[in-house]
Parts: sequence; structure tokens; C-alpha cells
Amino acid sequence: MTDIRPFCALRPATELAGTIAALPYDVQSTAEAREIVAANKLSFLAIDEPVVNFPEGTDPFDLNVYLKAGALLDAHETFGAMRVDEKPSFYLYELTMDGRVQNGLVGCVSIDDYLNGVVKEHESTRVDKEVDRINHVRGCKAQTGPIFLAYHYDEELAGIYARAKEGEPLFDFTADDGVRHRGFVVDEADNNLVVERFAAMGRVYIADGHHRIAAASEVAKARRVARGSQEPTEESDYFLAVLFADTELKIWPYERVVKDLNGLTEAEFMNEMRSRFDVEEIVAPEFGCEPFSILGANDPVAAEELVKPRALGEFCMFIGGRWYRCHVPADKIPDDVREGLEVQMLQRQLFAPVLGIVDPRRSPRIDFVGGIRGLGELERRCATDCQAAFALSPTGIDELFAVADANLLMPPKSTWFEPKLRSGLFIHKI
Repeated sequence: MTDIRPFCALRPATELAGTIAALPYDVQSTAEAREIVAANKLSFLAIDEPVVNFPEGTDPFDLNVYLKAGALLDAHETFGAMRVDEKPSFYLYELTMDGRVQNGLVGCVSIDDYLNGVVKEHESTRVDKEVDRINHVRGCKAQTGPIFLAYHYDEELAGIYARAKEGEPLFDFTADDGVRHRGFVVDEADNNLVVERFAAMGRVYIADGHHRIAAASEVAKARRVARGSQEPTEESDYFLAVLFADTELKIWPYERVVKDLNGLTEAEFMNEMRSRFDVEEIVAPEFGCEPFSILGANDPVAAEELVKPRALGEFCMFIGGRWYRCHVPADKIPDDVREGLEVQMLQRQLFAPVLGIVDPRRSPRIDFVGGIRGLGELERRCATDCQAAFALSPTGIDELFAVADANLLMPPKSTWFEPKLRSGLFIHKI
């Protein structure tokens, strides 16, 4: 069963929600975050990535950086930009992107559910990122970034969400990227039914936020040790979450770019590729460029559609200014819930044995590009700091669930969800 409960959210004043709300701290670079905060002092990025308040070169792990985040959050509350609701509530967070609507229930889920495997994970975490979010929670005395969870569709919950949207919105704004965000309070009369419906679920799944949930659990465990009790009696024993039905979610591909070819010449690397995969160059003279490229095409949108992988075991590669369509031979596609993932096949059959990238979580020689940026971004990276790029098919939500249900972990950066939840709209004070 999943233990969920309402809470008293710290949230922006209605008229300031669109100004305060910001993309998660890890979606953009620190340099980009500095520019955003410079243009908008109320942007939640000033709190979510507090090093932007300090001179360039400041150690982002410095204690004063996290204390600054807490001070800014307190100032928002002190001066009325944000306020804490008087009674515990569940909330509804609706996002609309390109006409597609996602409805997420905002509430607090038991840390013990995460520790005991009711909240299923699918990715490993990095210690440095965990430490960063642990210190952030401690500095703010709050959980500022919700964990993005998914669950199997439930008709009764859908009915509760529909009723919630009959009320006045807590906020309603369209962000610069065209995504519309609306928030509502779930009717108090429906609270018990919400609790019952999630209690009936054997598990829920982390879609995004592995480092944040790991950090929340470490803070909770430390506080339990300090108070000498393992009983869940404090706000820190629950983590902030937004839960979405699987039927409303879309996963985008998470592309790979590599900085070098592990000492191989381009010709040697292509020989390795052809010994492992079926490789054919993408030739499309109708796009008005030779060799074919997305950025050089007379119709970049159609050119990108041409490059997208179309089947299991297929990926596309950009190297030496040319695109190639590559196929994993049928006898090399494992019949296994994890090993059969395209990202895992590429890791096991190419990145590790040929490029020497054994641990992509830690290697500085590989980088990841969210699918929302488009495949033209892969060409740009190869023109600046990379030698090759790989476009993959998106991981399916059913594949994510299957891997998590088997208590296995995907390779890092296997899923990219859009639209992104905005930080700063719902805060859980602990």
C-alpha cells in the first residue's frame, strides 16, 4: 500500500505564481540559471540553485550557499510573496503541453514507502548530487522540488481530479515555453478517498527525482537517529510528490554525445560500428544539402523526422558531418526486461567495449541531451565539443514499470519527461 497524506503547502501568492515558478535546478546550466535570475529576481532558481547568488567560481557545496537558499525562502514568506496554507490539503497540478493534459496529485508520501520498496526506483544516484540536495533540504528546512511519481491509471482518482478543477484555480499561467500550468485544491470531502485509492495500490514509480527522494530519505533517517525514534512523527518523514497516471505521461528520448572516440580514428571507429551493427548512411538529396544534415536542410522539421529511430534495436548516429541509421542484429537483441532496452544495448555493445565508457554516470567523456532539445542539438554539439552523437528511441512507460517491478535499474539518463514540473509552486516545510 502507498501511504499518502495531505499537507499545508507553502505556495506563491496567486498573482506571483508565474513569476516565481521555475524549471528544476538540473534542467539548465548554472550559467543559464544566472541569466534567468538576473532577469527575474523572484525566480525560484535563486533558491533552487543558490550558487547563482554568489560570484562565479564560488564552491556550490559551500554551507553559506545553502543558508542563502533558506534565507531567500524565508524572505518570500516574510514579505508575502508566498504563504503557508492553514489546513492540510491535497492539491491538483495540471500541465498542458501541445494540447496534451497531465493531471498530478500533489501530496506527501511516506519515506518508509521509499525505504521499503513501495516507491519503486529505476535509476542509480550519484553521491555528489545526493549531498547537494541533502544540504539544500537542511538549508531551506523544506523540500522545494517535488518528486515526480507515476501510477497505474485509477478511474476514481480521475473523477476526483475532475471535481477539483470545477473550483477556482490557485494559479493559472502559461510559461515562456508555452506550457500552461494550473493548480487547484482537492475538495476536503475527497481526502479520505484519495488516501484509500493510493493505499489500495501495491506500488508507485519514480519517474523523475531520484536524487531528491534519496536526499529526503537521508534527512529523515538522520532526524530519526537524533530524536531516538524510528516512528514517522515529523514532517520530514514524508516527501513532497506529484503523482500522475501512466496513461497521461509522455517519455521523450534521452540522446547521447561522446567527447572522443577512445583513441580510434574515425575510420577505425566506423569499422568497429560495422562489425557490431548494420550501418547505412542516411542520404536524402531532397533536403537540399550534401551530406544530409538537419541544420542544413531546407525543412529542418521534416529532416528531424527522417532521422528519428523507427523500431526496436534501431538508433541513428551523427559523425563526421553525416547521419547513419544503425540496427542491432536480431540475434543480439536480448529477451530481457533490462538488457533489451535500447539504451542498455548501446551501453553494453558500444559505449563500454569500444569507447571505454564503462560507467556513464561518472565518465566526463559522455554527455546526455534531453529529447526536447531536438536532434539538431546533436549536430551542434558535434560542431563544438563532441565527436559523435547517438539518437535513440524513447523508453516506454511500460518498460520503466517492468524494470522497476523486477527490482532492476536502468542505465542513467534513460528517460526524459516533458513537460517539466515547475519548482516553487508547492513547498513542503519540514
